[in-house]
Amino acid sequence: MLVAISNTPRDYAWGSPTLIADLEGRTPTGGPEAEIWFGDHPGSPARMHDGSGLTLDQWLADPPAHVDVPSRLPYLLKLLAAGAPLSIQVHPSKEQAVAGFAREEAAGVPRDAGSRNYKDDNHKPEVIVALSEQFTALAGLRDIEATRRLVGGLGDAPAVLALRTHLAHDDAAAALRATIGWLLGEADAAEIAEIVRAAASGGSDEFAAERELARSLNAAYPADPGIVVALLMNLVHLRRGEAIFVPAGVLHAYVAGLGVEIMAASDNVLRGGLTLKHIDVSELLSLVDFTPAAPPVLAPVGEGPGVEVFAPGIDDFALARLEATDATARLDLRGIAIALGVAGEATLSGASGATVTLRPGQAALVTADETPLTVRGGDVFVATPGS
Repeated sequence: MLVAISNTPRDYAWGSPTLIADLEGRTPTGGPEAEIWFGDHPGSPARMHDGSGLTLDQWLADPPAHVDVPSRLPYLLKLLAAGAPLSIQVHPSKEQAVAGFAREEAAGVPRDAGSRNYKDDNHKPEVIVALSEQFTALAGLRDIEATRRLVGGLGDAPAVLALRTHLAHDDAAAALRATIGWLLGEADAAEIAEIVRAAASGGSDEFAAERELARSLNAAYPADPGIVVALLMNLVHLRRGEAIFVPAGVLHAYVAGLGVEIMAASDNVLRGGLTLKHIDVSELLSLVDFTPAAPPVLAPVGEGPGVEVFAPGIDDFALARLEATDATARLDLRGIAIALGVAGEATLSGASGATVTLRPGQAALVTADETPLTVRGGDVFVATPGS
């Protein structure tokens, strides 16, 4: 089965007013358009265009008798358009999510409570691939010696000296844990503001981009401790077609740009700054991997002419890109799939002979029996189950 699906943009405040509209070739609405969800997530399920009038979650719960599909998708595919920075956040592992969800259920915490940490019992690894010419993100904690050089160039204000002291522990992970715990749980607004002023006003050219980001973050979230947490993180500038993979435990935040995002089907987010929402410092600290590392860039693997696959090696998802603007590309499906057009006018054909044409921003559901999927005349991302 090959059928078009659609959804409407989510109007989160951080959304860009133009990026999704520009991709789709339409006039902007005037308000923020942050994400479009292509999946069966009950928070915003896609709608089937098969004449049934059903949302995708309803359709999967009671599919036609001849169609073999799972009752739930293991992934959620999104268009994400950041016009302002998202919150710094981390996601739990599967084991942590199971334990945390059970703990909050037993405690009777309402699932829609602002203080709820675990909305479900699943992990939420995610991949984002840049669609804009540049996509800016924060991902993982920077090499500790580089961070010490950054902080060492911020002068000798009392709060900067305190920050330097927390970073001085011989063990890098312990130093970063102590520093983030202090920033989010103990440092007061005046100390945060003092560090931000120091970062905005001076420092070495080596970290000019990080200091400029601190200035822009302070304009959006004045004296937010997340601004200083961001100074400890890898600043990543993805070019179109480049990706990062964010597994459990990795602090991250998307700053600006348009991307295709795929994740495990979960709502579990623990926040660490740049937000007015609830921050559970102790729970956050229990989840974060404080080991410094290089940015978690994910390189695609070629799987035939015009086909590359971003596969992080997990069961939940893989994301293929089929570039067939001037040719034809074919993909052997790993299971039920969702295809999303991002450039050109792409004609999708399945094994049954069914076809769907996708313009940028349009999507289709493809059942596994339609393998191989053929694409002609456009650029399409295809979400499938993973390894």
